[in-house]
Amino acid sequence: MPTPDTSSSIALSVILPAYNEQSRILRYLAEIHRYFVARRTPIEILVVDDGSSDNTAAVVEKFCRGGTPAVRLIRLNRNQGKGAAVRTGMRHAQGALHLFADADGATPIQEVERLEAAIAGGADLAIGSRALASRDARYTVQARWHRSVLGNAFNGLVQQLGLSGIADTQCGFKLFRRAVARDLFAVACVDGYGFDLELLYIARQRDYCIAEVPINWMDQPGSKVQVFRDGIRMLHELLTVRQNNAQGRYAPSASLRELPEIVLGEASSPTH
Repeated sequence: MPTPDTSSSIALSVILPAYNEQSRILRYLAEIHRYFVARRTPIEILVVDDGSSDNTAAVVEKFCRGGTPAVRLIRLNRNQGKGAAVRTGMRHAQGALHLFADADGATPIQEVERLEAAIAGGADLAIGSRALASRDARYTVQARWHRSVLGNAFNGLVQQLGLSGIADTQCGFKLFRRAVARDLFAVACVDGYGFDLELLYIARQRDYCIAEVPINWMDQPGSKVQVFRDGIRMLHELLTVRQNNAQGRYAPSASLRELPEIVLGEASSPTH
């Protein structure tokens, strides 16, 4: 089992994929910053602007000018999809652990402690689970009823198609050991919302230990996920993943692929 990479002085990289998030990302950035300052944990926050047509980049840059040198802004020149944005952030991350979280702040950043505990207990990656949390009175999960019903139906189909035993594949709060993140994202290729399915599928194929952890979660207004449309797309992407695997697309490689030259602007450099 891979061990944490201790060569970096950055304990944690937080990757926030962002597409037209000008009205929601500032609050979560401030929450993340306050939390880790209080913890005295050396981190970096990588905001990957996925070709936004609003002022997302300007909002992040303004936040950086307020004295938060641990934040970097990576701008993609066109909208490529959440999977592509997360993959970009992961390939530029330097921390011993890599977390990606949804920019809307649906998951309080404090929940990372639960995932960290799972990693410390031996997991290679720890994934937040609204499904497990909804079965436990100690947690709070606030989701619109139709999203819960359709989400459960989607997860049922996903399990039959190759990811049995994972109750919530789509929660946007996942933590990886650095070596595991580099291994998985070196071969991952799904650009859309189905990228979570691809990551977990590859992790299963490579016998990584996946810990599913109940977390508190609150649905945020302005979600860009269209349950019916995007659910169908994700199922199609899962079938593509199975085909890719059969063709050897996910076979381990001797070295990581080179970083693409796509960093068009940085708000500042991370703290070391």
